[in-house]
Order: sequence, then C-alpha cells, then structure tokens
Amino acid sequence: MPNFIRLILAAMVLGAAVTLMVFGYWGWGIPLVLVAILVGVTFLFNEKMLIAQYYLRKDKMDEAGVWLAKIDNYETQLFKGQHGYYNLLVGLIESRKTPLQSEKYFKRAISLGMTMDHNVALAKLSLAGIAMAKRNKREATLYLQEAKKADKNKLLADQIKMMKEQMGQMDRTVVQQRGNARRF
Repeated sequence: MPNFIRLILAAMVLGAAVTLMVFGYWGWGIPLVLVAILVGVTFLFNEKMLIAQYYLRKDKMDEAGVWLAKIDNYETQLFKGQHGYYNLLVGLIESRKTPLQSEKYFKRAISLGMTMDHNVALAKLSLAGIAMAKRNKREATLYLQEAKKADKNKLLADQIKMMKEQMGQMDRTVVQQRGNARRF
C-alpha cells in the first residue's frame, strides 16, 4: 500500500474516532484512536521491514529474505529515511549467501544514510570483513576505525575487537607463509 494512502486512511480512522467520541461512544472511539495511531506508525515503519527484522533477530534468513522480496520498489514503497535500512537488511541477508556480493548493499546503505549510529557501525564493520576477505588490510583498517567511531554506545565493541585480532592473525599467517616460501 502506498504511503500517502496510509496517511489518508489514518486520518479517516482518526476522524471517525473523534466523531464517535463527540457523540458519546467512548468505548468505540478510544480503540479507533489506537488503530489510527497504528496505521500512522506504519507510514514511518514499514510492516514488511519490521517482520524482516524480526526474522533476522531469530536468525531465519530465508524468511527475512521472503519479506524483503515483497518490497518491489523500495524507493516508492518506503519512507525516504528507510532506504538505507532496507539496503542494510538486504546486505545482511546477502552476506550469508555471497559475502563479496553484499558489499554494494552496505555501501549504498551508508551513502543513503541511517539515523542510528550503531547501524552505520554495523555496515562499516561488515565492509571491514569483506575487505579482509579480499586481503585488503588498509581498507579493512579504515572501515574498522570508522566503525569504532560510529559505535558510540559500544554495542559492537566485542565484534570490532575480534575483527582486529583476526587482522593480526592474518598478518602472522602472511609472514609465516613468506617465511616458509623462502625455505623451499
């Protein structure tokens, strides 16, 4: 359902609720106010994305992907502030299937912008992991520093620390491989 229809529907339900309360039907007016608020909130938070986030938290990637696939054109169906979050969710799902293909979604999510800093940190941490998979240490270090800066509430501190340790191990394996190559 397009967003402007949601707003019109919320306004109509709210108008009906006020009319019922004016005529003394408080028992019907109050629940309609709650329904109007619920419909109005779906303007800001798309129900398909909320359900996809629920399945992501439950670690059911297939179901989350099904709900995100129901959003045909995210630019018209979602509020502009949700475009970055949509790309972040798609990137998280794609990172389980094809990690290197998810890079474009994370970069698009960062470029479109997200209001919550920990989501920006999550996207940059994922990009750091992709850069490590490509053996690009400088880019991975840059993304890790940006993720640490964006993670103001320290929600991803453990993951950032683990990623730095993995980068250190990656350096050691490269040195060991080079050392072994010289011996032969």
